This record gives sequence, structure tokens and C-alpha cells, in this order.
Amino acid sequence: DPSIADARWERRIASVVGRHSVGVAVGFKDRVAFTLDGGRGRVPASNQKLLLTLSMFDRLGPDLRIPTRAAAERVEGGTVPGDLWLIGGGDPSLTAAEPGYWGSFQATTLAELAERIKRSGITRVGRVRGALGYFAHDFDAPGWQPYVPGQYVQLPSALVLNGNYTADRHPEKSAAAALAKQLENIGVTVLGTPGTGRAPARLTTVARVRSRPLDELAAFMNRSSNNFYAEVFGKLLGADVYGRPGTIAKGARAIESWARANGERAVANDSSGLSYRNRVSPESMVELLEVAGARPWIGDLRPGLPSPGEGTLRYRLPGLHVRAKTGSLFDGSSTLSGWVRSQRTGRWVAFSIMGKDVPAAVEDRIVGIVSRARIRIPAVR
Repeated sequence: DPSIADARWERRIASVVGRHSVGVAVGFKDRVAFTLDGGRGRVPASNQKLLLTLSMFDRLGPDLRIPTRAAAERVEGGTVPGDLWLIGGGDPSLTAAEPGYWGSFQATTLAELAERIKRSGITRVGRVRGALGYFAHDFDAPGWQPYVPGQYVQLPSALVLNGNYTADRHPEKSAAAALAKQLENIGVTVLGTPGTGRAPARLTTVARVRSRPLDELAAFMNRSSNNFYAEVFGKLLGADVYGRPGTIAKGARAIESWARANGERAVANDSSGLSYRNRVSPESMVELLEVAGARPWIGDLRPGLPSPGEGTLRYRLPGLHVRAKTGSLFDGSSTLSGWVRSQRTGRWVAFSIMGKDVPAAVEDRIVGIVSRARIRIPAVR
């Protein structure tokens, strides 16, 4: 009897949850099929990165390749007599000369940009300057603990060098110095000391490099739960939606706006999930996952989320076909949202589990129950 089968898996979830403070929602065929205290807003922790990814893919597209370019006001023969401007577009992967800086993920390098500058015919440069202004240098968000900036996320800037771990408050200057060094290494003369400033409005691009596509960048962020990438992406999204400069607050507002445009409510203060003031309900998360399931970019999004044995799911959910994002904070907030493949129908089932002081084993058992469930869609009243 399908109705009895439905009741059994729902009761199993309720039994596993027990007295734990947790909300659960399950979505199937564009509907919320099951909820257990799933309507209350909870702290999403790094499930915020999942909301960020949905918002970004819908606004910017998964194929976006973020540019970093070198430009000048004048080029005379093979000489840039004044400043060669290094202009960042918000590529969080940018490094000096290490394409493997982020592990197996291929980073963009200033060494490649230097080679392209030389191939353009440039042999002599006045000085290299890093451009300011595309992103603000804001470095805090409501709900962040005092130790977060610098320890759990570095300054999110439009021009980045090696994750900004050593750039302090001047990543643009560090990047300019790194480009100058790479130019000198390949025989291009750089006369002046690297610096920063506001780039002139009218510049001619000399050379550019582009990041890997956005879906690959987002996959790296989600699998490793990288906070720096998330906050850089938030500023990129905020600048695109609300205009320059990109800020943490604009990125958060863009996430809220995307959720609202799709009929759900989220309270966002950042893009990484480090804020204890972020709120979204499991039901809203599932509804937004169902929205994503109908978008043309779902095939780019879902494979980029961790699967069992990978990234933040390295030691979890063995034997299940899952794509999901984890989240946790020091106050005990713990979340897991994504999709699990139904063992009965082969279809993807959306789920969201959000609670406090909930063991990972409890979350995993719930996902296992959902994967085996015969899900019946409630009738519309």
C-alpha cells in the first residue's frame, strides 16, 4: 500500500530525528513532499554557498570566464611609456606563477599574462599599477565573529594574489609587483616601482587572461567549502546586480533578491555562510533546489557539488548517489542540503537538513531513508 509505505519512511525520519533540534524538508517533482519542522528559518552555515551558487548561475551563467587584463593609455612601438594597469575582474584563483596553487584545480597565472604582454610586442614598461575600485575593501559582515577576517577568510578583492594570504590590505599592490617580476623574468624591462590607483577611463587592452569557467570555480568552492572564493564571488555578483563597487553587503542582498524572485525568503549577510545572522528554512532551500532543477544550468551545477568520498563528504554517505553541500559553525549549527538519487525511481530527490548539535550520522541516516523512500506527493488543497 503506497500510503503505508509513505507513512513508514516519514516515521523513520521522525524517529531518527528524535529530540534533536533539526528541521527537515524533502522535495520531489517540484513540490515539498515532506517536512518536519522545516518551515522555520535556521542558520545555513556553508549551505549559504549553495544559495550563492544558484544565484550566480542564474545571473552570470556557468560558462563565465572572469578576465584579468593589462591595459595602458599609450603604447609607442614596443614601449608603454607610462603605467601598465593590471585590472582584475574578481578571479579568486589568480596566482603569480603556480597553476597548481589550488591543487588539482587550474589557477589563472600572472606568468601567462606576462607572456601574452611580451607576445603583443611590449619590451619596456614605465611601471605596473594595480587598479582599485571594482570591489570595495570592506572586510566584515553582520554576524561575523571578530576572528573571521584574516583567519577564516582573506580580504575579498577584485585583483587577487594567491588567495590574498600574504597581501594584507593591499592585494592590488602585491599583484602588480608579482606581474612586474614575471615581466622582468622574461626580459621585459620595468622601470618604476609597482603601485596602485584608480585606472583612467580610457585604456587600450594589451593582453588578458581568463579564469576557468564559473562552474569549475564554483565546484572547487563547494567541494572544499572555500570561504575566500565565496566572498569574492559575492562581490562579483553584487557588482553585477547593483553596480560597482562590489561589496559583501551587495552580494548578500543579491542572494536575498534571487530567493525572493523565486518565491522564497532568505536572510543573507554574507556569501560564505560565516555569519550567524543568516537564515533560511529547509522548506525554502528545497523549493529553491527545485527551481534550480528546472534551469538549463542544472547539469553544470549538480556535478559540482560534493559526492560521497569527495571534498567535505569524504567520509560520509558511502553507497549513496548524492550531490550535496555541508555546513557547520562553532555554535553547533550543522546543515546538509542537495539531492539524492532515489533507489526506487532513479530520479533526483531534493532535501535539506538544518539543525544544531546534530551528529553527521543522523543527517546521513535521514538521507539514506530518503533514498529508499516511496515518495507520494501530497494533494493540493
